[in-house]
Amino acid sequence: MNLNAPAFSSFVHDGLKLAFFDEGDPAGAPVVLVHGFASSASVNWVHPGWLKTLGDAGYRVIAMDNRGHGQSDKPVDPEAYRPWVMADDVVALLDHLAIPEAHVFGYSMGARISVFAALAHPDRVRSLVLGGLGIGMTDGVGDWDPIADALLASSLDDVTHDRGRMFRAFADQTKSDRLALAACIRGSRDLVARSDMGKIEAPTLIGVGTKDDIAGSPQELAALMPHAQALDIPARDHMLAVGDRVFKKAVLEFYGEL
Repeated sequence: MNLNAPAFSSFVHDGLKLAFFDEGDPAGAPVVLVHGFASSASVNWVHPGWLKTLGDAGYRVIAMDNRGHGQSDKPVDPEAYRPWVMADDVVALLDHLAIPEAHVFGYSMGARISVFAALAHPDRVRSLVLGGLGIGMTDGVGDWDPIADALLASSLDDVTHDRGRMFRAFADQTKSDRLALAACIRGSRDLVARSDMGKIEAPTLIGVGTKDDIAGSPQELAALMPHAQALDIPARDHMLAVGDRVFKKAVLEFYGEL
């Protein structure tokens, strides 16, 4: 297995071709990884070492390029990116691979998608790891319209909004389709009711960097859930927490205790 460049396959769901990889031990417990906004399966999970970490630990490691991202099709209608629609893509991937139940691990927007999947299909989600999103899941993470504006600006030089500049630079770095991403950021921001978080029975680990100014408190979100624990990822911001060794160690310990 080439951990630097896993082989991608694709399947069709909701009229869209969706790209994914399926690596690691075929007989291992499946972990489905759901990446964040403006990222991809490779950028979010391969480059920061998650594929290697989980694969070396004996797991079957599966990750999809979300619609609008990576090698998957890229609709430009914001309604195509509602979190429950994208959650159905994740469940459709499980169906495509004939996997009845999996550990689901999402980062940032992927954490939101993972929660919607757990609410709609609790029987398919063995556990949840939510990275890069705490109480912002229910309370919101601020005004994201400037991010959409930044993505549609003719150049990064025209963007003055700090968070907008960060995501525009990231989108340029990953050579993303900025029109699709602008539609995604407008369509994918639905919040989860606090009462709905309390309905999630799956064991959950919530990891957020202590310098993350987007996610909100992981402790506050964990307190809403019956079987959740919070993890502070020391001295990491939203972009850097994802590959942190403290996070990786905690996730492996969490899975080991299930």
